[in-house]
Amino acid sequence: MDHAEPLVIVPASPPAFQVASGSSLVLADCPTGEDADEVAPLHVHHNDDEAWHVVSGALRFRFSDRELIAEAGSTVLVPAGVPHTFGNAGRGPSRFIIVLPSRLDELIGKLGHVDPSEHPALYRQYDSELLE
Repeated sequence: MDHAEPLVIVPASPPAFQVASGSSLVLADCPTGEDADEVAPLHVHHNDDEAWHVVSGALRFRFSDRELIAEAGSTVLVPAGVPHTFGNAGRGPSRFIIVLPSRLDELIGKLGHVDPSEHPALYRQYDSELLE
C-alpha cells in the first residue's frame, strides 16, 4: 500500500488562504477581514461534522438557540445534525483552521459558481439543508 506524504500548513505572512486536502479530509487555513460577518445562512449538515480552531482573533458561532464567541486558542466541533453558521466576531481580523470532510469542501467550492437561488438544491445534494 502506497502512503502519501503528509501535508503541512505553515503560517503565511501576510496571512493567506491555504488548503491541505487528503482523500477524505480537508484542512484550510483561513484569514478573515475585520468586519463581523457570517459565511452562510443558518444551515445543517445531516451526516458530516466540522471543526474550527481559532488561531487569532475571534469567531462568532450562531446556532438555532444561542450564540458563542470562540476566542483565539479555542476549538469548536459542530457535530452532524447541529444547525449552525459562523463568521468573524468583528473585533479585527481573525485566522482559523477549519477541518471538514472532502464532501463539504466540494459543496463550498460549488456554492460560489451557482446562482444563490440554486443554493437550497445544492445543499440537499450534499445531505445538508439551508434553514433560513
